[in-house]
Amino acid sequence: MDTTLISDRANEETPSLHRARRAALGSFAGAVVDWYDFLLYGITAALVFNREFFPQISPAMGTLAAFATFGVGFLFRPLGGIIFGHFGDRLGRKRMLMLTVWMMGIATALIGLLPSFAAIGWWAPTLLVTLRAIQGFAVGGEWGGAALLSVESAPRHKRAFYSSGVQVGYGVGLLLSTGLVSLVSHYTTDAQFLSWGWRIPFLFSLLLVIIALWIRTGMEESTEFEQQQRDQPVVKQRLPVIEALLQHPGAFLKIIALRLCELLTMYIVTAFALNYSTQNLGLSRELFLNIGLLVGAISCLTIPCFAWLADRFGRRRVYITGALIGTFSAWPFFMALEAQSLFWIVFFAIMLANIAHDMVVCVQQPMFTEMFGARYRYSGAGVGYQVASVVGGGFTPFIAAALVTFSGGDWRSVAVYLLAGCLLSALTAMFMKDSPS
Repeated sequence: MDTTLISDRANEETPSLHRARRAALGSFAGAVVDWYDFLLYGITAALVFNREFFPQISPAMGTLAAFATFGVGFLFRPLGGIIFGHFGDRLGRKRMLMLTVWMMGIATALIGLLPSFAAIGWWAPTLLVTLRAIQGFAVGGEWGGAALLSVESAPRHKRAFYSSGVQVGYGVGLLLSTGLVSLVSHYTTDAQFLSWGWRIPFLFSLLLVIIALWIRTGMEESTEFEQQQRDQPVVKQRLPVIEALLQHPGAFLKIIALRLCELLTMYIVTAFALNYSTQNLGLSRELFLNIGLLVGAISCLTIPCFAWLADRFGRRRVYITGALIGTFSAWPFFMALEAQSLFWIVFFAIMLANIAHDMVVCVQQPMFTEMFGARYRYSGAGVGYQVASVVGGGFTPFIAAALVTFSGGDWRSVAVYLLAGCLLSALTAMFMKDSPS
């Protein structure tokens, strides 16, 4: 009798685990494409776009303009979260995830083919902003669907680990985007890199899209979504995002505060510091490109490891530890930059972008999605996540560059900005209740 029960239970768990693994792999693959494309823009904006698309204004204002276009993508992310979330809650997660990958890949490849200001004048920055908006719209629908598919298909007590692939995709995307830019930069002169070299990584996105679509074709729909569709009859109701806002208004504010540490640590280290170190300190661009490579490689190990610890010891405990590490590393990172100490620059870059960032980001998928009901979870978690991206991420490089410009090149205001964001995230988590694992 006992043997029969064990056998039946194993037969039930095998397809469930298979589905969970396929969902995790599919979410990871799409996340790699979307984050590769999205982060590639930030890296190139710091190095090229001020001269290629905004040459008619001063270098400082050109940098601000380039980082402003970087932020435009974030403005369209909530819209993507609303639209894809609406149809994802009604039609399913998988369908939307196939569409987001297509949109992102095509927009990125077109940026690689875009003529410069010298060729078509003001049409160049106009088209650049348009394609960046499409990128933001696509990635706005990606995180919610990818996170939900992996969380809802995962074993209940391993949700942080199984859904960590969404954020590992961020690390791999950073690794690939920074690696290709570094490779092209190494084998071209400055003139060649500015003329055509920077375009190669953008065109490479098409290959990643094909691979991601092939992997996602084999995914199944989320088990919780299928169950909800069977159990609840289709009735006319409010938009899912409105329902989520009315049922859980505080969840949106919590997500914004909880994402500040993640967003500020990563974008200040990978985008702003790249520009600041080359423009203000005279350091080579290869330094922070190599740091980006290192951060991306390490995150492929640290994110799943921290997620495993979160499943074992508690998500909130891991999150608070990471946010406090970010708080205490902010000021030393900029002191290391000012001293141009290679060892300490690398050390505190890792503390911010791998330890602090990865500890807080590894628990976000289950932490955020479980704030909302299954019927409107794609809309609620997805839109909340993307609104936070606008508030804390999209204009972080722009704000940091503006603070430096208006303070005459001084870094202290940026350090306070980073420190305050990490501290607010830590305090928010401290006053939250532990979510179920």
